[in-house]
Amino acid sequence: MRGRRNLNRQGQALVEFIIILPVFIMLVLGIMDVGRIMYSKIVLEEQIGEVASLYKNGKSIEEIYTKLDLDEEKMILEIKKETEFINFILKTEVPILTPGLNFVFGDPYNLEISRSVSYDT
Repeated sequence: MRGRRNLNRQGQALVEFIIILPVFIMLVLGIMDVGRIMYSKIVLEEQIGEVASLYKNGKSIEEIYTKLDLDEEKMILEIKKETEFINFILKTEVPILTPGLNFVFGDPYNLEISRSVSYDT
């Protein structure tokens, strides 16, 4: 009788594990996706700061494009010239790996950072 109780407990533990495992995997993948989004945002912030710094130091737009290797990072740099300032917009897409999380963030997650620099700087 005692051996049968042990088997029942082991079977119950196995069923609980099978029920919890997909939830745990989704949680871990979700944390990884959010981490990748945050990392990509940090990279974009660094790159847009570099773009603004190069422009402030008198580099031309063509020099900025050649200095930064945006294709390697799959980033897009848009430049909008306004009357008093120039607006640099850096965009990238972060693919979402977690099933279901793409309904919350969209797949791919579009990340966009902008920085404005006045012409007289």
